[in-house]
Amino acid sequence: MRSFKIIVEKHTDGYVAYPLGLKGVVVGEGDTYQQAIADVTSAIEFHIETFGAEVLEMVV
Repeated sequence: MRSFKIIVEKHTDGYVAYPLGLKGVVVGEGDTYQQAIADVTSAIEFHIETFGAEVLEMVV
C-alpha cells in the first residue's frame, strides 16, 4: 500500500482535500474534516483503478 500526503483546506462552506504525488486532478470534499478525508481517499482509489500505475509520480 502506498501513502500520500493529503492537503486539507478549511473553507467557509466545508473542507477540500487533495493528495500530492498523483498525476491528474483528484479532489475530495466534505462538511467535516473526516468527510473530506474519506472522500479524497475514495477518489484516490478510483483514480488509480481507472488510469493505472502511470498516474503515480515517481519519487527520485
